[in-house]
Amino acid sequence: MSNSPQAPALIGTHRGAQIGVTGREPAVRELLALSGRALPLLRAWVDENPRLGVARALLTLATGDSLSDAELREELVVAHRDAQEADQRSVSLVYGVFLHTHRQYRLTADHLVEHFAHWPGDEVASLLLDAFAACGDPAQRAHGDELVERQCARTGSDDWPWLGRLAWTRAEQGRQEEALELAALALDRHPRAGLAAHARAHAEQEEGAGPASTAFLDDWLAADPQAVQFKHLNWHAALQSIACGDFADARRRADEVLGRADVGMRSATNWRLLLAGQQPAGRCDLDHVRALLAAPGGMAEVFHTFNLALALAVEAATDDLAALARRAADDERPAYQDVLAPVVRSLAAITAGRSRQAVELLTPLGAAVEQLGGVRVEREIVQDTLARALADVGEHTRAAELLHQRVTTRRHHVYEDLLLASAS
Repeated sequence: MSNSPQAPALIGTHRGAQIGVTGREPAVRELLALSGRALPLLRAWVDENPRLGVARALLTLATGDSLSDAELREELVVAHRDAQEADQRSVSLVYGVFLHTHRQYRLTADHLVEHFAHWPGDEVASLLLDAFAACGDPAQRAHGDELVERQCARTGSDDWPWLGRLAWTRAEQGRQEEALELAALALDRHPRAGLAAHARAHAEQEEGAGPASTAFLDDWLAADPQAVQFKHLNWHAALQSIACGDFADARRRADEVLGRADVGMRSATNWRLLLAGQQPAGRCDLDHVRALLAAPGGMAEVFHTFNLALALAVEAATDDLAALARRAADDERPAYQDVLAPVVRSLAAITAGRSRQAVELLTPLGAAVEQLGGVRVEREIVQDTLARALADVGEHTRAAELLHQRVTTRRHHVYEDLLLASAS
């Protein structure tokens, strides 16, 4: 592992034994729970144990988005050096963090397979498991799911981090009843289990739980307004409000909780509102969206680029969308050429009043939309867009067939009913 050219070089050696880090460490427990207390505890842990490599690596994992490439590498070189004085598990964990924070997701996934073979059920390493989905490869995603199942089977029914992880996996697999049962078990064992709460939000989205879901999320978040997922779970609550027709609440959450940096969630909320014929929340700054696309790495990840396309669509920036579609079509990566490009063209067509063209672009995609990345509820907006376009061109039967499962299985589906309504 450490011989990889991607690995941080070791700088010197130091003596001194270190204690293996587990989920019982308060800072790690809070990080596993996605708690707002995690970051201050991680900082204090590193201050008190500056030579504990895993502690430094986990702090870097939690703050990596705010670090420059040079700062990121410097922190992880030190962490990797110090981990050498602990044990091989610590070295492996730090290297996994290195790969993950450098967005080497396929390498991270391969490394995790090896790591869990040596240290089954490692709760700390479970923090990196989203790498399998981030690869954008359905086969890798399935491989990750199998890995989660094996680890959870080893750890048993009292290990809330793994129960929450398996709940999340089941929600993404569309096995909502199992997801809800597992999430309930995890929350019973640790009421602040953040991944379990998130898994419940996803499963209840599929069920159209409406106000019952928003009430749970509001109560859960009230106990920790600094929770890592505070904005994202409010976004889930906004979607539930849209589902049951409480559009004012959805707009309120977007305006009060989602800020300038939350372009993706704000745009995904507003595009749904517009598709349903509703007034959107406060919109994004178009120049800001253009700057994000033009910045280095602006198109580095397909899901990020897709969210910026939604922001352009909310602003009816047809010319910008057309230009972005051309860039995606010229990209050598299949997900950009084959999926993102037609999706962005369809958004341009809709903003220009050409719904028939949008239908023709979106219909052939089918399951290939998974290549956009993200999770089920985030990709569902592509199906929403196709349903709206079909209704707008008078193909109500096809639109109804597209949303049949949703309308028949979700308790609240005002949103879907509006997508199927005739164009005014």
